[in-house]
Order: sequence, then C-alpha cells, then structure tokens
Amino acid sequence: MTYVVRDMPDQVAPSLIAKYATVETATVGHRRHMGFMDGAIQCVLPGRRVAGTAVTLALPGQDSTLLHHIVGLLRPGDFLCIDRLGDRKHACLGGGVAAAIRTSGCAGVAIDGPCTDLPEIAQYDLPVWCRGVSPITTRLHDVGGSFNVPIACGGAVVCPGDVVIADCSGVLVMPPDEAEADADWALSKQAAEPDGYRALLAGEKLGARSGASAMVRARLGLDPAK
Repeated sequence: MTYVVRDMPDQVAPSLIAKYATVETATVGHRRHMGFMDGAIQCVLPGRRVAGTAVTLALPGQDSTLLHHIVGLLRPGDFLCIDRLGDRKHACLGGGVAAAIRTSGCAGVAIDGPCTDLPEIAQYDLPVWCRGVSPITTRLHDVGGSFNVPIACGGAVVCPGDVVIADCSGVLVMPPDEAEADADWALSKQAAEPDGYRALLAGEKLGARSGASAMVRARLGLDPAK
C-alpha cells in the first residue's frame, strides 16, 4: 500500500453552511434517502450539531501515520470523514489527535470505527461521531492510506467537497449542488412544526393531520373523510 494525498476541495459556501447549522438531519430524512451514515455512528458528546465541508481519509487497520500528517492540512470549517477500511477494533483518534484537530478549526469528525480518550475529547470540545470507544489504539506503522478520495463511511459515499451535517440523530452527507434545495425545504418544515405539535397536544389525531387515516380507510373500503 502507498500514500495518496490529493488537493483540498473547494469549501462549501458559508451561506449554505450557515443554513445547515440549524437544520436537523432527521428533518432532511423526510425528504432524502441517500447519504445517511449507519445509525451506529453517533456523537460522543451530547447536544452537538455542526455542518462543514467533507475532507476524506481512508486509513488502514492499525496504522494512523497518514492521519497524523493530514491534520496539519485541515482548515476551519472542514469536516473530516474517516473510512477505517473495515477495522472496528483500533481507535485512530484519542486525546492528542483531538487536540491537534481542534486547533485546526475543523468543525467535526466522523469515523467508521471507534475513538478513545473520551475525557480529552470532551475537554477539547471536538465533535466526534463514531462507533463507540476502544482502548486499543493505532500506531505509526507507515503502511499507507488515501486523503481526499471518494470513500465509504458508515455505508454512505463521501466525496471531498460534499456537505456534511451531523447532530444527535446521526450524520448526513450531500453533494453541494443538491444541498441548497434540501436546506430550504427542511427549514420550512421545521418552521411549521411547532404549530403542528400544538395541534396534536390539543387533541388533534395524528392520522387525521398526516393523512394516514384517510389512506387506511380508503384501502379498507370506508369513507376516507370520516
């Protein structure tokens, strides 16, 4: 294996990132079906919601040599997505790496594998989404890896320059040319939700409000309007 290090992608427009800083992944989940990472990849710090530009890393097994190198290339607003190439045993990110990434201004990290040193990650307030924790860490074995190439992270295809949003529900990746329309749709839906919740709390039936009851009654041969 060798090293592949490609140029940094253009960053997503700040105006779009600002929109997605207030968009919930679960809201976009009403509209999109692609781009969601496996639900097992969750934030290790509570209450975090971030958006950024995807930069990608394919990192093999026990080796984190390339990760240590590329941390020095990260920019404010980037979101690092790490494909562990099937390894779910070795933690590539702990206290030292978290401190270095935080210093870069990187918005967050998603790892298709575990992390370690949770107290330090919390201390440096680095938003990390991963598959739990492990005490077994990577080493500098100089095996190789690839930076800023298309990867798979949690079953989602991630390309350098994609929009990444992450919150308490998970991580979503989108091509920039599709993300603006989804952001506007999601913000409109979120703005309307409080009125709907108030109506439900006041006694309106969920099936009547969503239209589900009319669908069921029609399929049963009953009057959908009742």
